Amino acid sequence: MRTQNARSLAELEGDSRYGKMLAEARAILNSRERIPRVTLRGAYAYNLWQDEAHVRGLWRRMPIAAYVDGKADWDVLLDVDQLAKTEGENWVFEGVDCLAPAFDRCVMTLSRGGSDAAVLREFDLNSRSFVDSGFVVPEAKSGVAWIDADTLLVATDFGPGTQTESGYPRQVRRWKRGTPLTEAEVVLEGSPKDVGVWPSSVYAGGRYHAFIRRMVVFFEFASYRLQGDAAVSLPLPAKSSSDGGGGLAVFRGRIIVRVNEPWTYASETFPLGSIVAYDPAADTAELLFAPEERVVINKVFASEQGVLLELLDNIKGRLVRLTPADSGWIRSDVALPRGGVISVGSVQRSTGNMLVTFEDPTTPDSLYFVEGAKAKVIRSNPPFFNADDVVSRQYEATSADGTKVPFFVVAKRSVIDSGPAPTIQYGYGGFQVPELPDYSGTTGKLWIERGGVYVVTNIRGGGEFGPAWHQAGLKTKRQRIYDDFYAVSKRLIDMGITRPDQLGILGGSNGGLLVGVAMTQRPKLYGAIGIGVPLLDMLRYHLLLAGASWAGEYGSPDVPEERAFLASISPYHNLKREQTYPRPFFFTSTKDDRVHPGHARKMARKMAEYGQPFLYYENTEGGHSAAANQDQRAKQTALLY
Repeated sequence: MRTQNARSLAELEGDSRYGKMLAEARAILNSRERIPRVTLRGAYAYNLWQDEAHVRGLWRRMPIAAYVDGKADWDVLLDVDQLAKTEGENWVFEGVDCLAPAFDRCVMTLSRGGSDAAVLREFDLNSRSFVDSGFVVPEAKSGVAWIDADTLLVATDFGPGTQTESGYPRQVRRWKRGTPLTEAEVVLEGSPKDVGVWPSSVYAGGRYHAFIRRMVVFFEFASYRLQGDAAVSLPLPAKSSSDGGGGLAVFRGRIIVRVNEPWTYASETFPLGSIVAYDPAADTAELLFAPEERVVINKVFASEQGVLLELLDNIKGRLVRLTPADSGWIRSDVALPRGGVISVGSVQRSTGNMLVTFEDPTTPDSLYFVEGAKAKVIRSNPPFFNADDVVSRQYEATSADGTKVPFFVVAKRSVIDSGPAPTIQYGYGGFQVPELPDYSGTTGKLWIERGGVYVVTNIRGGGEFGPAWHQAGLKTKRQRIYDDFYAVSKRLIDMGITRPDQLGILGGSNGGLLVGVAMTQRPKLYGAIGIGVPLLDMLRYHLLLAGASWAGEYGSPDVPEERAFLASISPYHNLKREQTYPRPFFFTSTKDDRVHPGHARKMARKMAEYGQPFLYYENTEGGHSAAANQDQRAKQTALLY
C-alpha cells in the first residue's frame, strides 16, 4: 500500500494543476463563510465546526433565536482536537444522542480514525465534561437509545455469540445506571443470520417511545415496541421505514412509516411507497399520503404539530406538511423555491419549527427557518465558483429494456453548445439512495470552471422514484442498473457533449462497484475511472466485514443462481490480461470497516500482475468516506480532479 501510494502520489501531486486545485478545495471546505449546519434540541442549535484551525472540530451551541438572527456567539461545549491531544487518541466526532426534554446529558460517539466501530461516552453539558462513572460502551459497532435519565437500551458486542455474521449487534439489552454493562438484561435477541438488531426511541407527548428493529435482511425488518419490560411485536410490513434508516417516527401515539411494499391491514390495502399511520392502541392503520407518477416520498419527519414529507417530484424537491383535522388530514405545501434540492436539516419536536435548505447546481445553499406557514432565509453560502454561464439541464436516456432514465448535465453553456468536452459521469444506483442535482463548490471550482462537464445519473437501484425504482435492480436484476448507466454514457456521446476518450466515470462504495463493472464490461466507452471505497470481489464480498448484510441487495454467493449472476458481473473475476482498460484510480481507507479495503487492494494487485496501468491511494484514516476531516477531503478531491 505504501509503495503504491508513493508511486501514485508522485505522479498526481507532481502534476502542475494539483497544488492550485488543493488550495481551492481547502479554501472552500474550510471557508468560514459557509453555513454552520445545526441540529435543533430544546432551546438550542448545536453545530460541529471544522476548519483549518479546528481540524477535528468544535462541538458548540447557541440559542435558536440567536442562530436565526444570524449571530455568531457560539458556546463551545467540546474541543475535539484538544480532547484527542489530551487523551492521545485519534478521535473523530460522530454525533450525539441527547436526553429529552432537557438535553443536558448526551451519549457521544467517538470513532478512532473514522471507522464505524466507535466508543460511546456520556457527556454532561452543564459541566462540559464526561460523566464520572457514567454510561460508557467500549469500541464496537453499537447503537443506544434513551429510556429515561438512568436507563439505556444498548446494542453492541457483548462478547462471543452476541454478534451477527455481518458483524453487527445481535442483542438489545436494558442497561441501568450504576450496573455493569455485561449484566444488563436482554430485552430481545436476534438470529446470527440477521443483519443486526438496533434500538431507537422518540420523545413525544411528554415521554419516550422505545422501539427495536431486527433487520432480518437489508430493507426487511421485524419491528417491536417496548411495553413495560417486554418487546412487543408490531404488525408493520417487513419493508417499511421512516427516516431512511431503521428508526420510526411518532405522532400523537401513532407510528408513521413509509411502506416499501404493498401492505394489507384490517381489509385495507396501502400502495407501495405510501405513508401510513399505525395506531398501536386502537390497532388501526390510516393512509396519509400515496405517491403519484414520479412524485415519491424521500423522507418522513414528525413533530408535536404534524407530519412532514420531503418529496421528490421528478427528482425536484417539495416539502409537504400534514396536519390532523376533524375530517382527516390537511395537506399543504411549505412555501419554498421549486426546481432544486430541498432538504430538511432539523425539526424542533416541540414547536414543529424547522431548518430547510434549498440549492441547485448553480445556486449555493440557502437555509430557511420555517415557522408555521412562514419560511424565511436566515443564512446562505457564498458562491464558491463563477456560475454566470453555467447551466443545469435534465435529459433522459433510453435503457436496454426501454426504461427512460433521467440525468442532469451541469456545465458552462458555451461548453455544452460547442462540445465535446471532458466529462465526469457520476453514479451510485443502489440501496434506494437518490442522487440529487445539488450544489458543489468543489466540483464547480475544480472542474466546471475549468471547462469540464459534470453529469449526475438517476439510474435504477436508487430512490429517485421510490422503492419500485430501487427494487427493479435487486439481486439478479442488477444488470439493468449497469445498462441504465451505459445508456446515459451513450446519450452523452450521441449528443456531442463528450467523446469516449474524454468521458470519465466516478463512484464510491456501491458506486465503486458500478464503475468497476463498467470498466470490465464497457472498457472502450470510457477514458478514465475513479473507483472509491469499492466492492469488487463479488464472490467473497459476503465474507468481508459487513458484507454479509448486503445479500438482500446483491444476492448471495451461497445461492447457486445468484452466485452465477455475481460471477458474471464481478469486476475482480472479469478482469482480462489482454484487454486494454481506461486507467482507474482506486482510493480507499485503511480504517474502512464497512467495505474492506481488500477489495481495492486485490484488484490493484491483479492489474499489476496483468501489466495494466492504474493509480492507487489508501488513506490511513477516514473510515468508509476515506476522509476524516476537511483537509483530507480536500486532498482526495484534488487528487480525483
